[in-house]
Amino acid sequence: MTNNFIDRLWDDDVVPALSDYILIPNKSPMFDPGWETHGHMAKAVALFEAWAKKHLAKIPGAKVEVVAPKGRTPLIFIEVPGTAPGTVLLYGHLDKQPESSGWFDGFGAWTPVLKDGKLYGRGGADDGYAMFAALSAILSLHESGTPHARCVITIESGEESGSPDLEYYINSLEKRIGQVDLVVCLDSGCGNYEQLWLTTSLRGIAAGQLSIRVLTEGVHSGDASGIVPSSFRILRQLLSRLEDEATGAILLDALNVSVPADRQKQIHQAAAALGDEVWNRMPFAAATKPMGTSNEELILNRTWRPQLSVIAMDGYPSPETAGNVLLPFSVAKLSMRLPPSCDATKAVAAMKAVLEADPPSNADVHFETEAGQGGWNAPSLAPWLDSAVSAASNAHFGKPAAFMGEGGSIPFMGFLGMKFPGTQFVVTGVLGPNSNAHGPNEFLHIPAAKKVSASIADILAAHASK
Repeated sequence: MTNNFIDRLWDDDVVPALSDYILIPNKSPMFDPGWETHGHMAKAVALFEAWAKKHLAKIPGAKVEVVAPKGRTPLIFIEVPGTAPGTVLLYGHLDKQPESSGWFDGFGAWTPVLKDGKLYGRGGADDGYAMFAALSAILSLHESGTPHARCVITIESGEESGSPDLEYYINSLEKRIGQVDLVVCLDSGCGNYEQLWLTTSLRGIAAGQLSIRVLTEGVHSGDASGIVPSSFRILRQLLSRLEDEATGAILLDALNVSVPADRQKQIHQAAAALGDEVWNRMPFAAATKPMGTSNEELILNRTWRPQLSVIAMDGYPSPETAGNVLLPFSVAKLSMRLPPSCDATKAVAAMKAVLEADPPSNADVHFETEAGQGGWNAPSLAPWLDSAVSAASNAHFGKPAAFMGEGGSIPFMGFLGMKFPGTQFVVTGVLGPNSNAHGPNEFLHIPAAKKVSASIADILAAHASK
């Protein structure tokens, strides 16, 4: 059952605060270059700061500070003194993705709607709830007099832009943070809302812009076709160097890795727990089928196998404005998700080499790379943490905990793994079936969020008594 204190706190104070937060269009700097002038980020930060100060006022020595040197996105830095040895670092972010279209009638990115236990609106689940979940857990321990270690909470405002300032903050605040022995990240997903899910790995990413130019200007297709090669056909050929177009398998050795035995076992268990929910939560069009013959294979595809997405195209008019012209160029933005242990720098270099070598028809081909971002594979759980996670899931969800890698990236995790070697990680979250972060109709599943908060409280208590 949910912790009664947490249940009341969420109903009375957290959900109203998150509703106010959803109203603020505080898009991440990548999507709002004028974010400092517009003031939306400052407004969101002020809301979070005020809430934290109000509720931590009862804890002697607790500090809430907004760190915002010129030219940097702001960071909320919270310190809560401990009553047990050790330091726990808890992480979340408050910047948001853009609006997107396709919201239900009466719903919208900046319109909070509470319906059937779900709070709709941009940012509630990704990742506005994180600070409130972390503080709810800590406050519940103080309410019950349960010991916990010193807690440091960092809420950044640039995660959706790749966390450009987070490494700077962790390094500059290193002495104040101290030696961390447990990291709790509340910015991940869950396979369902009936169990506590721990994220065991995150994929990296290699991206770039592939440009093919065959003409200096467009030419009538009746005159040019058959003489001038289609830039689109060359694009197709080049993509086939990366990917088997029939199966989606990535062909480059530098992008493929061996899957560890413990992760294979967890994938097998996750597939058994989720069944067809692995794929039927996706909004497939018509009779489209998933990319695999089993649910276990689909989880492998999503977590430990490289996968290519073409996320943007340029060089083409819209159908209603298209004339009979053989187009001069094609540009495709490529996003390659990498296995957790893949070397991202080598992956980017391998993609560039294979795409630019010996171009078909000697076309002008260029792959403009972006910096690769490595993935993350969590260290094995210490016995005390394994027991604590299991007990918390059974206590608050009524089911055992489940473990699965995530298909996305959280840059912070890989950096922290290097910064604090030997540290234990609890990476969890509420982005479950149909919660649709980054898309229309994003929602926060409030009952699950309450249970995650209560589970974190139990894990903090177990950490203090280990």
